[in-house]
Amino acid sequence: MDQAVVLSQTIALTQLAIACLLGGVIGFERQVKQKPAGLKTHAFVAGASALFVILSLILVKQAGIVIGPDILKADPIRIFQAIILGISFIGAGTIIRDGEGHIQGLTTASTLLLSVTVGIAVALEQYVLALGITF
Repeated sequence: MDQAVVLSQTIALTQLAIACLLGGVIGFERQVKQKPAGLKTHAFVAGASALFVILSLILVKQAGIVIGPDILKADPIRIFQAIILGISFIGAGTIIRDGEGHIQGLTTASTLLLSVTVGIAVALEQYVLALGITF
């Protein structure tokens, strides 16, 4: 395997580890408060969103080589839309309204969305921003 490929994949794995770690930090607080989505869920959400962005960037680069950069028209916002749609579905499942009209789980849904943004920020190499968002 080419050294450049190994290096790029090592960087991607490092980014995934950072995203999972930061997502886990967000989830730790939720787990301590015994909320539905805890450390593992938030870590997985942040890691998965980072992986989607990393893979989409790789796909666009490889498709540009095969198809040609003049023909390829990539829209990077679409991957964000897909990630946000997916996490919104999961987040909606954490929101419960009881018989008295009280709503529970809204903060958990919000922290899942926050974990997604942390993962995206890490994948885009915005490490200071990702740390700031986390803390």
